[in-house]
Amino acid sequence: MPELPEVETVRLGLVRQLQNFTIARVEVCRASAIASPAEPSLFSQGLEGCVVQDWRRRGKYLLASLSRGKETGHWVVHLRMTGQFLWLEQPSSPCPHTRVRMWGQGGQELRFVDVRSFGQMWWIPPGIPVDQAVPGLARLGPEPFSEDFNAGYLAQRLHRSQRAIKTALLDQTLVAGVGNIYADESLFNAGIRPQAVAGKLSLEELGRLHDALVTVLQVSIGAGGTTFSDFRDLSGRNGNYGGMAWVYRRGGQPCRRCSTPIHREKLAGRSSHWCPRCQS
Repeated sequence: MPELPEVETVRLGLVRQLQNFTIARVEVCRASAIASPAEPSLFSQGLEGCVVQDWRRRGKYLLASLSRGKETGHWVVHLRMTGQFLWLEQPSSPCPHTRVRMWGQGGQELRFVDVRSFGQMWWIPPGIPVDQAVPGLARLGPEPFSEDFNAGYLAQRLHRSQRAIKTALLDQTLVAGVGNIYADESLFNAGIRPQAVAGKLSLEELGRLHDALVTVLQVSIGAGGTTFSDFRDLSGRNGNYGGMAWVYRRGGQPCRRCSTPIHREKLAGRSSHWCPRCQS
């Protein structure tokens, strides 16, 4: 599933291509891609004629502000596991996994392709709070780059927690946007094993983890995110962070720091990767 750096990479691409973009026509190719309204034709009607003003990211959600005359609304997208946008300057036939198509006034097309079909979109009419229309947004914890996310916050939230720290990092109510890749990578850079009990970590360890997470996410955004299977940006390019990963998906390979073989095991149903020497 795309995590914060991949979603941020998509957001930056949408900003470049769709700032002040007028949506002339919308075609919903698969109704299940529309979370709201319940009738896909209302989604199309809601977006057609709107100008995309700006894009922002909240956790793994993408949110666009829309204007049509004096009215303002929102378009929200969650890519889920395999959702991706493609920007096409020239017409082309859609692939079988195309779920939603949008055209600009000049014939350009923004296409939403989703192999697993878990991605969703919402049109939120004027006057309705975004958090009310998309309940998942209201449950998100702070953004990793925000002032609210720091070692003190982690200490307060994880106090007496018996969960493994890796499991805690995947909890979107603790910190928004972090998934399996960047939890493994940040724990390696902080020198903390994924199995460590979250409530027993010291303030100094939590400070290292905070700094490592912020740094790893920034590096991955700069690399255009990670591609191990499906992720692409708007131009269809892969993310480059995968080739730079310290431990993720490197089970059995030598650690890039100490040459000790990287360990891999299931933790709360998710694969975890770590170096038994660097993460003591």
